[in-house]
Amino acid sequence: MKTLGYYNGEIGELEELRVPMLDRACYFGDGVYDVVYTRNHKPYALREHIDRLYGSMAILNIHLEMKPDELESLICDLIKKVDADEQNVYFQVSRGTGLRDHAVKEPMNGNLWIMLKPMPIRDTYKKVNLITLEDKRFLYCNMKTLNLIPAVLYSTAVESGGYDEAVLHRNGRVTECAHSNLSILKNGVLQTAPADEYILAGIGRSHLIRKCKAFGIPVKEEPFTLDEMMEADEIIVTSAGSLCIAAGTVDGKAVGGKAPELLKRLQDALTDDYFRATEKD
Repeated sequence: MKTLGYYNGEIGELEELRVPMLDRACYFGDGVYDVVYTRNHKPYALREHIDRLYGSMAILNIHLEMKPDELESLICDLIKKVDADEQNVYFQVSRGTGLRDHAVKEPMNGNLWIMLKPMPIRDTYKKVNLITLEDKRFLYCNMKTLNLIPAVLYSTAVESGGYDEAVLHRNGRVTECAHSNLSILKNGVLQTAPADEYILAGIGRSHLIRKCKAFGIPVKEEPFTLDEMMEADEIIVTSAGSLCIAAGTVDGKAVGGKAPELLKRLQDALTDDYFRATEKD
């Protein structure tokens, strides 16, 4: 199959599969999601993403009868059905199905959606161009919910301006990007925003932090400002599909480039982790 869609046990090409109008994802965006990438039909860090999905479900009191082990097995099976060996695997759980009513009056069983399409991760060594935008989202950013209108608007601004990603800030404090986490290197120290309600604690972010600690690089999970970001030795973007990418410009101004050896050491290590975990048997 070129692409694959899954909905509560039904499987088909993405453009052919249909879902019920009464799924609460359709009119409330009432659900959570996560994303992994594959290479050689092997997903990278799948269990970490599944655990985060179930963590978001727990915060929102969304219930799915399928257990994490079962979901992991299902996703691995579906990956094998898609022709391309490099895939973007998106999976979400909506609260359930019922007539439109804001209040949840009784427990529901969640609906499981899975979508797979050909897509490689981004080139780790190709610098990206960023734009800064005001962060106008609500205070549930620590949950990976389906409510992504702000990300749609930010991404449209990025696309129309010829940029690669948007850096979001609240009153000058850098939070994260539209699709990624953002960290900085300064004087040999990695600094990244704390995992509070202003950001989603990304799996790529956690991999970067772990690698720094393994190398003896100090890590500060503390807020930093736009000015501090602009003066950083390196600005790093991380996500499931962007392992450790440096920024070349922010709002058209050249940034970073002051710690290339340390940056490349991290990039090489994280890229090596990805390729070793997804190599052919």
